[in-house]
Amino acid sequence: MRHRFKTKAWLYLTPALLIIFIVIVFPILYTGYISVTNMSLYHWSDYKVIGLDNYARALFKFDSVFLSALLTTVLWTALNMVIQLGVGFLIALGLNTPKLRLKRVYKTLLMVPWAVPAYISILLWRVGMFNIEFGVLNKLLTLMGFGKVDFLSNNVIAFCSCMALNLWMALPFMIATIDGALQSIDRGLYESATLDGAGFWGRIRYITIPGIKPIIAPAAVMTTFITFKQFDIIYLLTQQRGYMTGATLNTVITYAHQNAFVSNNYGLSGAVSMLLFIVIILFSLLTNRRSEERFSRNAET
Repeated sequence: MRHRFKTKAWLYLTPALLIIFIVIVFPILYTGYISVTNMSLYHWSDYKVIGLDNYARALFKFDSVFLSALLTTVLWTALNMVIQLGVGFLIALGLNTPKLRLKRVYKTLLMVPWAVPAYISILLWRVGMFNIEFGVLNKLLTLMGFGKVDFLSNNVIAFCSCMALNLWMALPFMIATIDGALQSIDRGLYESATLDGAGFWGRIRYITIPGIKPIIAPAAVMTTFITFKQFDIIYLLTQQRGYMTGATLNTVITYAHQNAFVSNNYGLSGAVSMLLFIVIILFSLLTNRRSEERFSRNAET
């Protein structure tokens, strides 16, 4: 009877497992296989296995862009997450100010950047904000007596411009998450703390932050993964064909895309993709381990 039940359970699971294998497992395995070959536009049908040469080229070759792209990716992720959490927390805190009027209107307006499709937002910013002739930012600079600035012409200013756009698109999610977390805290705790003489920053440190941390942590981890593997903003602002800006800014994802669809070096692109996959897996394992340790400590106390 028990064996029959297990067989029936596996039969029910088979369609889902088959879909997971086709959509997730097989592409990872095939990318891993391509990464150890010299497959390219010139070796499309006669490619051969070359071992770990592509990995060595990505990691150790002097003129390889991979390490600088990885550093850019880490910097991109860290800065975006710090600013998102900081600014999102301050805005959410302001929205929860007692007796603030039109709260729902403000919250609805803040969701607009998140609701607009990413491609539309990027196109609007590229043409409407950053354009050297017609952009709003250059119009304002001209009115103030300053010269025009090409916001996408070099790596530093292009990085800052891409980050500003990413914050505009991503902040609504973080604000909404922190806002929900703030509303879940019992207001009686603030009243008791005030009666005990706690000031504004004391209430924030000992009540607000510990209260929202369990809710914010998963959202922050998820946003970190999304930011780490972000492709559309940097590519569409600086690298789209027909709109090259002069910046050579690359993250790991745009570097892999460049090797696959510009240089047509699929083996190297596969190696870069697998290295990125390994980095994400390691970060995920580290994050899960810390979460389990924190949960066990809380359970003991």
